[in-house]
Amino acid sequence: MTCTLGEVKNRADFIVYWGGNPAECHPRHFTKYTLMQKSKFLPRGRKDRTMILVDIRETKSAGAADIFLQIRPGKDFEVLTILRALVKGQRINEAMLAETGLTLEQLMDFVNRAKQAKFGCMFFGMGLSMTRGKHMNSAALLTLAAELNAFTKFVAMPMRGHGNVTGADVIMRWQTGFPFGITFNRGYSRYNPGEFSTVDILVRGDADAALILGADPGATMPQPAIDHLARIPTIVLDPKVTHTSRLARVHITTAVAGISAPGTAYRMDEIPLPLKPALKSPYPSDQEVMRRINEAVARKSHWIPEGGPMTVMQ
Repeated sequence: MTCTLGEVKNRADFIVYWGGNPAECHPRHFTKYTLMQKSKFLPRGRKDRTMILVDIRETKSAGAADIFLQIRPGKDFEVLTILRALVKGQRINEAMLAETGLTLEQLMDFVNRAKQAKFGCMFFGMGLSMTRGKHMNSAALLTLAAELNAFTKFVAMPMRGHGNVTGADVIMRWQTGFPFGITFNRGYSRYNPGEFSTVDILVRGDADAALILGADPGATMPQPAIDHLARIPTIVLDPKVTHTSRLARVHITTAVAGISAPGTAYRMDEIPLPLKPALKSPYPSDQEVMRRINEAVARKSHWIPEGGPMTVMQ
């Protein structure tokens, strides 16, 4: 179900944005990748495409949509479940439908348009993945896209936000087989979103220290997670002062990746983009700082607590 934004730009005639506001958060997405571009397969550009926006409130993106489906807060999973049932021709729960804020006619129209499309793509944002249901919402949408492939070509793609989020997922998937929500506390990788996800661990208060590289969870995470970061020893590697660095015990200033330090960033469709530094910086890169920390830790003798030795997993 994966594809590149280039394929979407050239072929997708049915576009869905679910729980996102690209007009304000990804301002070039419409014009460069999804709605406005003309191609061999879509020579009239915008006129050859249908866009549906699904959200709990009307945003600026609704002005660009052909159809705006306003669902009730926290009912994404129910709407997706009903859509999956309609795709398969199964009976639906009338009581569940009444709670979504949408009518059967609206959802049937969505399904019929999706089935008749030549190439469909669903983009989903934090309005889906970080609300009630979280990863279950995302799984339901991905399953819907998979089931629509019985009728036409359909793909789904998250609308990534800060920094090189896709790159982190790609590297973790390459190294462990899992994109996120991973723990190594038994010496090998285990995956369970909701249990091992960063937000959940911080909200539960399970972590007693944090090392944060090039991110600002203090500006985006729920308040209980931010409060816990302030209580525990938090180390931040970041080129600038952020909400998170203000509450950290240690802030190490690093060179800006792609401007003062080389590296590779990944586009949201997982296309790698090599970055060459244009400017010099007196500060080390994130990679250099982590290399020095690893070397310093390797020189330390293993810690043996009172009462006997412990197993050290590396």
